[in-house]
Order: sequence, then structure tokens, then C-alpha cells
Amino acid sequence: MSSNKKEKSGNMIERLNSLLGPVAMKIGNQRHLKAISSGMFFALPFMVVGAFFLIIANPPINIDAYNPDTAGIFLKALAGWKFWAVANYDAITAPYTLTFGIIGLLSSFGISYSLANDYKLNAATNGLITMVTYLLVCTTIKDGSINLEYLGSNGLFVAIILGLLVVEVTRFFEVKGIKLKLPDSVPPMVANFINSLLPLLANILIFYSINLVFISSFGANFPAVVMQVLTPGLNIAGSLGGLLAIVVFGQVLWLFGINGTSIIFPIIFTLGLSQTGLNAEQFAAGEPMTHLMNLQIFRISVIGGAGNTLGLVLLMMYSKVPKFKTLGRLSFIPGICSINEPIIFGMPIVFNPILGIPFILTPVVTIVLTYFAEKFSIITNGYIVDPSFSPFFAQAYLSSMDWKNVVFTFFLVAVSFVMYYPFFKAVEKEELKLLAE
Repeated sequence: MSSNKKEKSGNMIERLNSLLGPVAMKIGNQRHLKAISSGMFFALPFMVVGAFFLIIANPPINIDAYNPDTAGIFLKALAGWKFWAVANYDAITAPYTLTFGIIGLLSSFGISYSLANDYKLNAATNGLITMVTYLLVCTTIKDGSINLEYLGSNGLFVAIILGLLVVEVTRFFEVKGIKLKLPDSVPPMVANFINSLLPLLANILIFYSINLVFISSFGANFPAVVMQVLTPGLNIAGSLGGLLAIVVFGQVLWLFGINGTSIIFPIIFTLGLSQTGLNAEQFAAGEPMTHLMNLQIFRISVIGGAGNTLGLVLLMMYSKVPKFKTLGRLSFIPGICSINEPIIFGMPIVFNPILGIPFILTPVVTIVLTYFAEKFSIITNGYIVDPSFSPFFAQAYLSSMDWKNVVFTFFLVAVSFVMYYPFFKAVEKEELKLLAE
């Protein structure tokens, strides 16, 4: 019986691989998409390091529910950590702000560098031109201070656009031979400096002018307008169908390198917060808690991060592909705290038609399971606002003070593992073929 199951599983993976493998290879070898994928790797180590500082700054305790008179040693230690973190929050999160918080800027360099390298252009020069252009488009300077709002994940879509277009503008000068003819006696470094001036000036004039047009027309810079256009004007999150539609929308955005979670977050978090508060009122009154679309269900949708990728991380940790194994092990601790940009951009899941399937479907399945688990009282409805960026099992307990919820979240990780398994194996098999060539 076990042998038949393994054979059926193998046949399913083979069929999936034969169906999706050629499509994935064709997309993966497209120059611009390959540059996006490779360019994201430049920001990967910064994401991993920055994530740890974010975790340190957000200890897993709800300080509003903390009572020093009844707390044990463990809770007192967590409370001390929390008070220290609050008092020193800016200092603790400074490494996060200047690593994870500027991944848009770092990615703009990486994408441009990768595409220019593929075109056999000066990669470093193109990367630097893109960074300067990106800063001009994405930041405002007031009283000597730079606004960092769109230098992080909110600016990733703009980073992709500029990372590609800046190189194409520079390449236009190269293809058309628009550069100064210098004698051979001029050192290469000097020649490179002189011939980078025109592309640099052209890119600044083109993209900064476009940004000024957006500001004058819409009262906001280019990345702000992009975010406004992408933010769904939906008020249907109070139903299961509405929540699923919004979450799927966010997942699809992630597949195109856009931080979908940040776009849907205001809608889901506001609803979840209000419903959690209503449950708290019912709990205090000794009544049954009836509000199912509470904050807990949103946390469930991002166990391991967008796409519920903790199951994928576990698969990667024991992969036969060295880079998958390394990335999986590096991403495990951030993953249990629902931080998974290293996986999304490092695997990558972005522009990946195979892994994109479970990335969209897994949150749908886990949300539906959670909804009915709450509805039929298998788990306790969330009635406490739990701390963000805490381990998923800590959030499960702190939102409900019920160990059944903790067990349930581990069950959902197993669901994630099962759903990602055949798709990951298809990707792994293709990667092993490439390594064997």
C-alpha cells in the first residue's frame, strides 16, 4: 500500500514536472525576468540580518495583559525584555531600517547590475546610476532628512521598473554609439567615468521628470501613486469569501514582486482588530465569542509569511540542492516569526509559475480550515491583540490563551508542507538536472 502511494506521488510529480517544467524554464531564461530574480539575491543577506533585529525589538508578550504580581519568572523575563525593547526601540531597529528597510534600494542596484551584466555593459556603473535615479524618484528631502517610506518593500515594484529601464536607456547609448571617442592612452577608469556621464544625465532627466509630472498631477510621487492604484478599495473583508478574495489578491501581487501584504494589511488588520475587540467584550461578559473574522485568522493566513511558506522552508532545509538547503536553514528562524522575504525573493517564488500555485492556494486552505475550526469551537476565537513578529505558536497562544490553538497552528504547518511538497519536488528535480549538466 505504501509502495503504491509512493508510486502515485512520483507519477504526479512527473506529470507536474512535464507540464510546468518547460514553461518555467522558458520564463526563467527570459533576460529581464532572470535579472529580477538574480537582482533580488543582492538584498538577501540584508533581509536575513535585518529580520533578526526586528524580532529582537518585538518580544512575544502582550504587555497589557501582564500582571507582575502573578507572573512567573519566564513572563517577568519577557516583560523585562519588552520594557527594554520599548525604551530602546529606535536603537534596536536601526540595523533593520538600514538593511531590511532599504531592500527596494538594494534590489534596484542588484536588478540593474544583473541585467547590465547580461548585456555585457558595465554592471557596477549601471547599478549606481539606478540607485541614484531610484533615490530621486522614491524619496523626498525636508530639512535635511530623507523619507525612507519607499526605500523598502513598498518601493520594490518601482525598483523592478527602474532596475530594468535604466539599463535599457544606458544600452541605447551603447547601441547607437553615443559616446566620446577617446584615445587609447586614456586609462579605462577615466574613459568609463566620462562615458557614464551622458547615460546618467539622461536617466535623471527622464525619470525624475516623470516623477515631477506625477507630483504635479496627483500630488504624490510615483511610488505613492503606484501604491494608491494597487490598494484595493474593498469593503468585503467581513465575510469568508471577501477575506479570501483580498488574500488571493495580495498573493498574486507578491508573485510580481509587489509587497501584497502591505497593500491588503490596512483592510484586514482594521477589520481583525475590531472583531477581536468585540470578542473581548463578549469574553468579559461571559458570553460565547461569535466574531470569526478576528485578528487571529489574519495571522493564520501568514504563518511563515505570505503564502504560508513554513512548510516550504522545512522542505528546503533537507533538499538535495545545496542552495535550497542553505537558504531554507537561514530562513527558518525568520520564518517562524512570519518573515519570509528571503524565500520569496531568494528561492525565488516571484515570477515562479510552479511555486506560485501553492503560494496562492495554501493560505486559502488554511484560512478556510481556521474559519470552520473557530465556527465549530475546535479552537478558541481570538480575543487578544497578540504582538506582531512573534513566533507563530506564541501568537496562537497569546491571541486566545488556549493551547488547542497552538496545536492547530502546527497542524497548519503540516498542511503547508503537504501542499508545497509536489511543487517543490518538481522545482528541485529541475534544479538537480541543471547541476548535473
